[in-house]
Amino acid sequence: SPLACAATAASAMAAPSRPFCRAVRLGLVEYRRAQELQRSLVAQRIEQRIPDTLLLLEHPPVYTLGKRREAAARNFLVAPDALRARGAQVEHCDRGGDVTYHAPGQLVAYPIVHLRELRPSGVRPFVEGLEDVMLRTAAHYGIKATGRRPDETGAWVGNKKLGAIGVRVDNRVTSHGLALNVRTDLSGFAHIVACGLAGRETTSLARELGLEGRPEAPAVEEVAGVLARHFGEYFGRDIVETDASEIYAECIGSGQPDEAAAADGRLSLESASS
Repeated sequence: SPLACAATAASAMAAPSRPFCRAVRLGLVEYRRAQELQRSLVAQRIEQRIPDTLLLLEHPPVYTLGKRREAAARNFLVAPDALRARGAQVEHCDRGGDVTYHAPGQLVAYPIVHLRELRPSGVRPFVEGLEDVMLRTAAHYGIKATGRRPDETGAWVGNKKLGAIGVRVDNRVTSHGLALNVRTDLSGFAHIVACGLAGRETTSLARELGLEGRPEAPAVEEVAGVLARHFGEYFGRDIVETDASEIYAECIGSGQPDEAAAADGRLSLESASS
């Protein structure tokens, strides 16, 4: 089907060797706003009106509970109201997984991609691919991280969690994605059992490099470029940097997707830990 955006189509024609994926740097975005953007983009991707799109952003402090809400609620060590009083948001969301924490200094990547057109294809290979993208990004900074741990999806340095994954799939189009701790203030994780995994620490690129709290620590904007490149290499996509204004214009023009229509063919990967 013809793609809606002429600017993106022109960019793709400049690099026709492989399918392309837009990479969009959004900066700091409120969690609810990011969910609205994803819902709109997913509806458009299902209808093949836009190409694959990788959103790269940060969130203000927010605790998010995935679809396992009762279990996730038990993994708060501090009452949600007390966390709100400290300035954090607490939000329910429609991804798979348990409770996790987002804050500035953490790189969040939300791929809005059609699984049918990816190689490897399928939900589980996609989740494993997101793991590998984080592992390759960590390796770029000299950090050896591992994945493929049974019931412990994500990127790990020993028993310390460096990056989390929680995805949703509607009509074979993905949303939500991964969160990689770059130079995050990790103290917010002390108020939850992150991803429902008791006894596991959380770490960041800055901490593993011995640069926590120092200006020499990698910047989120820099790591976003590295991660986008590895995403393209792993999934066989040419990455086309796209201005955020293009994405917002698409979403404003499309309106919000109809929830009942989007429900058809919906799948949430419950085993993908947040």
